[in-house]
Amino acid sequence: MKQLSLLAGAKIRPSSHIGRKQLPNKLNKAFGFLLFSLLLSPVVANARDITEQLHYPQIDKKVLLQSRDEADTLLRLGERQNVQGNPDKAVKSLLQALEIYHSIGDLNAIGLTYEFLGKGYIQLKQYKKAEDAVRRRLAIARDTKDFQSQIFALNNIGTLLLQKGEFETASDTFEEAIVIARNIDNTEGHGISLSNLGLATARLGNYNKAVKLYRNALNYRRQTRDPIGEANTLNNLGEAYSVVGTYQDMLGTYGTALRLSKIAKDNGNQLRAIDGLVAAHSSVGRYNRAIELLEKRLTIASYLESPYEKLKSFESYAKIYEKLGKYSTARNFYERAITLARTLEDSRKEVLLRDRVTQMMKKS
Repeated sequence: MKQLSLLAGAKIRPSSHIGRKQLPNKLNKAFGFLLFSLLLSPVVANARDITEQLHYPQIDKKVLLQSRDEADTLLRLGERQNVQGNPDKAVKSLLQALEIYHSIGDLNAIGLTYEFLGKGYIQLKQYKKAEDAVRRRLAIARDTKDFQSQIFALNNIGTLLLQKGEFETASDTFEEAIVIARNIDNTEGHGISLSNLGLATARLGNYNKAVKLYRNALNYRRQTRDPIGEANTLNNLGEAYSVVGTYQDMLGTYGTALRLSKIAKDNGNQLRAIDGLVAAHSSVGRYNRAIELLEKRLTIASYLESPYEKLKSFESYAKIYEKLGKYSTARNFYERAITLARTLEDSRKEVLLRDRVTQMMKKS
């Protein structure tokens, strides 16, 4: 399964406000792709059970305001640390915020903090803790009748299930989110949920239905003027077109996704769109155009200082030059990819690349 910055479009995002201050809303706009490998129980505990919210001591009003300000500051710090790729520091800040929110009894703030904690734990690959945080987030949203947060929490859980390969259960989860979004007329939630349902449907092999779901999702995405969300769904649609569409379908869809992600300065969706365009052009023998696009891809990967994305770029270069019969050039790119695989301590990838070189050289 392709690694997604939220599974090719499924995304984890905040949906509440903290105290008297609104948190930045960019936290999870490009996120994507979070990887989960955990099992969620179909029964969610009551929020008051899992957060022990039954009783709180009386707190002086001045102290309460100071405590809330401190917690809000810690929450913003944790959010920023997550975005900057420091999940260990983020978790520490968020746990401190969580303790304060517990002490003052702010259930909504507790819920949002758990949502951010989930992201941090996932980056740390601490999936059991991430599972706990996501469960608590949904439980609190249900307990407080926060329907918007329920929509996003359900999408998060559906994303977990997608990553685990439980596609039918994921579909049911996304459909539940769609019902809530429809009932409260939440355009953003409706678009996200339809797009994610399209992912689950595609994983089940029904690409024609997935295309319809993605197209429907785009109607909602565009209403919210969310270029990142729209680019995400377009990239998903492009992947479906790669199975049931035409070269022109892929070209138009990925091309629009690339344009929107450039405007939004969303590197993740730019990389996905470029990968789709490279595949489309390669499928019809337009290798020179594919190579031009890979130059842009490598520029982004270098800007991000991402060894993983550089590896993918080098491997794509190598495959194209191999198809062109330029084995020496292809081998050079394969070797560069192998070096990065070793740097990333990805022994499986290193072995696969070495095997590819061996097979290629037999043809030369």
